[in-house]
Amino acid sequence: MCATCGCGHEEQIRFTTVGAPEPGQYRQPEHLEDHPHPHSHEHGHGHHGEPAREHEHPHPHPHPNGSVHSQPSGRTVPLAQRILAKNDQQADRNRAWLAERQVAVVNLMSAPGSGKTTLLERTIAEVGPRFGLSVIEGDQETLLDGERIRATGCRVVQINTGAGCHLDADMMARGLAELAPSPGSLVVVENVGNLVCPALFDLGETYRVVVTSVTEGADKPLKYPQMFAVADLVLINKSDLLPYLDVEVSEFEKNVRQVNPAAQLLTLSATHGDGMIAWYGRLELLVTRLTAAPP
Repeated sequence: MCATCGCGHEEQIRFTTVGAPEPGQYRQPEHLEDHPHPHSHEHGHGHHGEPAREHEHPHPHPHPNGSVHSQPSGRTVPLAQRILAKNDQQADRNRAWLAERQVAVVNLMSAPGSGKTTLLERTIAEVGPRFGLSVIEGDQETLLDGERIRATGCRVVQINTGAGCHLDADMMARGLAELAPSPGSLVVVENVGNLVCPALFDLGETYRVVVTSVTEGADKPLKYPQMFAVADLVLINKSDLLPYLDVEVSEFEKNVRQVNPAAQLLTLSATHGDGMIAWYGRLELLVTRLTAAPP
């Protein structure tokens, strides 16, 4: 169980390979508007090749406001060890396993309803073959999003966390072993929809992306600073709705910069396709850098 939020039990976690990929091109879902597709081209230690991991559930971790606990007397007692150390150790093993295979992993995080799955569907349809893209899908329950991704022709492993509100490094290791991504490929992890706990758990990923939508309001980075502070890239989605909202993208950007001056930002519409070329460029740069590095 997660001590920060009290979520999750090991027996509730389920891993499902959603179907098997059919031969042929990735398919674009019908609900996405047409947009010119960029030209695509193929790219081509754990036990029995799976990422090494420990089987025990990660230890409880500290409260987000620091690494000390206040006792009733008011005396503070420093923790003797980092409570998240076990998760971080597994994350390091995941990172080494991925680096050995030159596999890039994007951890896609957001609140529910930001458009992560629609973004992922369009990305798969337009550049999936170029990157050999496969997906780890995280949700508390149902195979709904995994089935949406599977319908594009993409390989996907669904992780249902039960009461858990985030993926952790051990789940990541198990998902990678089930997915078995090809060397030199890209894996996108669609984390559980939550703007709090996913920020605290290192999965061993290469790149952290936070998706926010214009419908959520420009104050989200200030309300959930931990999430935006860990982002390498912030995607401001649903830009097609801006004419109907009293929201300024410049306000979003200012608030992100206040929390994380180093974060990159892109404004796009996953439904209409606006701004998606820039997003694909970031993915291509990520994969190119990793595959160019010696394993």
